[in-house]
Parts: sequence; C-alpha cells; structure tokens
Amino acid sequence: MLLRITFWAALVLTFSLHLHAQDAKADKLVGVWEPSNGKARVKVEKIGTKYYGKIVWLREPIDPNTGAAKVDKNNPDESMRTVPLKGYRMLKDFTYAGNGEWTEGTIYDPESGSTYNCVIKLKDDNTLDIRGYVGVKALGRTDVWKRLQIQ
Repeated sequence: MLLRITFWAALVLTFSLHLHAQDAKADKLVGVWEPSNGKARVKVEKIGTKYYGKIVWLREPIDPNTGAAKVDKNNPDESMRTVPLKGYRMLKDFTYAGNGEWTEGTIYDPESGSTYNCVIKLKDDNTLDIRGYVGVKALGRTDVWKRLQIQ
C-alpha cells in the first residue's frame, strides 16, 4: 500500500514539474516586441491561459491629415474606424502548443484592415517568427519581431 501511494505521489510531482516547465516556456512570449518595419511596438500579455498583444507605441502616432491620434481607418467594420490604433489588440487568442510555438490565434493588420490566422515561433529569447496566413500556413508571410529591452 505504501509503495502504491509513493508511486502515485511521485507521478503527480513529475507531472506538475513538467507543467510548470511548460508554463515557463510559454510565458517567454510575454514582453514588448517590435515588428521588422519598426512602425509599432506590441506588448504581449497572458490573460487567463491565452496570449494577446496590443499596440503600445507608434512611430507616427498622429494622423498628418487630421492632427488627431491615428485610428483604425481601414477596419472593415465601420464602427471600429474611429478606434485609436494605440491600445488596439492586434494579436488574439494564442495558446501555447509546446516547443516554443503559439497557435490558434489571429493577427490583425491595421494597414490593410485584414485579420489572418497566425502562428508564433520563438527563434531565441529575443526573436519571434510571426506567420500570418489564410487557410494554409505554407501560403502565408512571416515577419521577424525583436524583443525590446525596456528599462
């Protein structure tokens, strides 16, 4: 009986340590990232069990035509076209799939007003491959994002 209890306790401990290690890897996505074009910075946060990213900085935050904050003027939903881009959640609903990869999410491109399926891969602690696609991943486009070391 004692042997059986010891076995199950060891199994539970091993499983919980494995889950903790997976969570630590999953949270490497959290931080502030800059897309390759340098036009914005995106802060990725974990909310519940999913990951989301919002625009926290824009190189050109003011619309030169209006003098006001840039808004999501290309959004296909007319009611969203007056929403400021700064603070806009452009990465949504990512879950950690293991091996430095987050899936099941979407990325919104404010320049085109389009939303794409997306997969995120951690190349190293400071580099992400962000692949947006419609339908098949092979037909998508990958952008490289760099982590910003905010102090």
